[in-house]
Amino acid sequence: MVLGLRVPEGASFAALGLVIPNLLGYILSFVFLGIYWNNHHHLFQAVQRVNGSVLWANLFLLFWLSLVPFVTAWMGENGLAPLPVALYGVVLIFAAMAYSILVRVLVSLHGKESALAIAVGSDVKGKTSLALYAAAIPACLVSSYIAWALYVIVAIIWLNPDRRIEKTIAS
Repeated sequence: MVLGLRVPEGASFAALGLVIPNLLGYILSFVFLGIYWNNHHHLFQAVQRVNGSVLWANLFLLFWLSLVPFVTAWMGENGLAPLPVALYGVVLIFAAMAYSILVRVLVSLHGKESALAIAVGSDVKGKTSLALYAAAIPACLVSSYIAWALYVIVAIIWLNPDRRIEKTIAS
């Protein structure tokens, strides 16, 4: 994603100010991708086996995450215009749904009594994230800044890595 960042045209703070939307979008997207990376790693610590369904669910997640740089750049280049911010949310909500699907497929494969199923539990953070994304997308009609704030809230919720799997495996 760093290749999408443009160097300011000039050596002043005013020139730097013109790329701030791109930089903020990049930072938020980097945080989201880092969150997925960490949680995916934790998730697969509890996995004993995979099958074709798991591989396809994982690929579905990868597809939505691969769109993050595109929507990040479009959002940044257009100064948080409503449509790019909404599409950013669409990509985020589909990535979150894809992650949920991956978890459900893995739990189904390993069983409802598995360490993975116990660790995942009711997934309050995941459901809260989906609800916030679902609220953010139409919020763009009112204000892109409200939507952006909701995206930031989701990132803050997940900044503390999800340690349910580590705790369950350790016990």
